[in-house]
This record gives sequence, C-alpha cells and structure tokens, in this order.
Amino acid sequence: MQSALSPAGIQASRVLELWHITLTVCCVVFACVLLACMFALLRAPRGNQTTPADMTKRERPERGIHRFVIVGTVLSALGLVSLLIADVVTDRALSRLPVDNALHVEMTGYQWWWQARYAPEGGADGFAVANELHVPVGRPVVVSLKAADVIHTFWVPNLHGKKDMIPGQDSTITFRADRAGTYRGQCAEFCGYEHAMMAFSVVADPPEQYAAWAAQQRQTASTSSDALAMHGRDVFLNGDCARCHTVRGTPANGSVGPDLTHLASRQTIAAGTFVNNAHNLAAWITNPPALKPGVMMPATQLAPGDLQALVVWLGTLK
Repeated sequence: MQSALSPAGIQASRVLELWHITLTVCCVVFACVLLACMFALLRAPRGNQTTPADMTKRERPERGIHRFVIVGTVLSALGLVSLLIADVVTDRALSRLPVDNALHVEMTGYQWWWQARYAPEGGADGFAVANELHVPVGRPVVVSLKAADVIHTFWVPNLHGKKDMIPGQDSTITFRADRAGTYRGQCAEFCGYEHAMMAFSVVADPPEQYAAWAAQQRQTASTSSDALAMHGRDVFLNGDCARCHTVRGTPANGSVGPDLTHLASRQTIAAGTFVNNAHNLAAWITNPPALKPGVMMPATQLAPGDLQALVVWLGTLK
C-alpha cells in the first residue's frame, strides 16, 4: 500500500488534514473564478464586427468592478494566510512526536537500493538489512538519513511526508506506525536511470512479532547440511559475489552491495522490483541489467548446475 490518503500513523494523519484544508481552499477559489468568468460572459454586451467600440467606460469609473476586485483581493489574501497558518500548525504538530524509547535506524540511499542499519539496543548487537524496514507498532522510530552518491528522498506516504537525503548532510525523520501492515516507500527525488525502481517496504509488526524478527536478524547465516546448498555456498564464496556482499557467519564481507545474511526472509529483491523467489533470483544473478537497466550489479555467467546450487543456498538464508 502506498497512499497518503490512508494514514497509518499520527503524523500521516496530520499531513492528510493539511491536504484536506488545502484542497478545500483551492476548490473554493477555483469555483469562485469560474463563477466570475461566467458572470462576465453573461453580462458582456453583444456586438458584431460593425459595432463601434464603447469608449465611455474610460471616462466613467465602474465602481462596482472596483469593489469586486478589492473584495476578491482581500479574500485571496485571507485564504493564503489561512493556508500558511495551517502549514505552520501542522509542522509544529509533526515535530512534537515524543521520542522516548525510540527505535533508531540509519537509512542510506544508493543508486538504486536502500540499506538500513539498526542501532544496538538492550545489550544486543545492531544489524543491517536491505530494502525492507521492520518497525514495532506504537513505538516511535528515528531514522537517520544519508545519501551515498546523489540526492535521494525518503518517502512513506502512509506514515509521514518526504525528507531529502543529501550527500554530506545528515538529517533525520521521525514517525510512528499505529496500525500493523506493510507500507510501500519510494525515492521521491529523481536520482538517475532507475529512480522509478528504487522502492522499499516498511513492515509494521506488533511489538512481540517485531522482537522475534529483530532477534532472528541478529543471528549469523544459517547453515545447511544439504550437499547442493553447500556447493552453492562454495560458488558464492569463491566467485565475485563475496567481493560485493556480506553474509555474516561466512568469510564474505563485501560492502558494495546489500547484506545478504537473511536474504530469503525478504519479500522482494532489487529494491522492491521483483518478488523474492527462486526464478526471479536466478534471473537476477544471471543478468541484472536486463531486468533493471542501469543497475550497478554486473551479470554473472554460471554453469546451470552452479546457478541452481547458488539459488538453493541463498534460499536457506532465512
């Protein structure tokens, strides 16, 4: 779900209220302009090409029109002032969300994917995920925003407004999800060729479900005794994959691409572009630029048996 008209948090509700006020004022102004145009058309004298111009209006002021213009100007100014006041009130309300016991996450935008690093809390280690943010329902979340290359924009319309991510300038955005569900986020600043395919998910879980998810994410990669999966692990570690990706619990510690420690637990791959299943994963490994032109990940040509084994092993990373 991605809609500012279906708020799932108090701040998104405030933004929606501001939208309703703005829409109402703009509709009233638009209706008044249409009525004025219709009145002018109906009141205008009729003539043809031979009708002489009426020059008497230049010497006789039309006081009714003057009064109409003055009233219209005053009402327009009042409308603009009301929108300004509503905007200030909304902005102050957004900034007053209590952040006691907040969850802290660092979100970094890359061309074209997202990395979220969860801060250590309660003596437990932090961890990193890609393109999928989990948060507990009812608990404020403070997201530190960073951009690794160009300007990106963090936007989850169901939970908050937009916030720019500018290289070299760190910023934060705070929100709270009050209803469980999965909400789509999107980069809202054109950032290059694959800007439209730079999405992520915010999954709002009940507190106990979030705690179980976080505990699972802190674990290292699961091991498998399956011979095919172990062969796939060797393909991953001995090939180019390990140079770019991290899988905690293995020698792979690359930092160019997403952390794949729990890849199989994610709903999508390629920043929300494809459903995470064996078919899409195999196609993505074989030729990413064919599926997402402009992507930084290069094509990887593997023997059919090696590709099958690699996909099987990646499917064990839950």
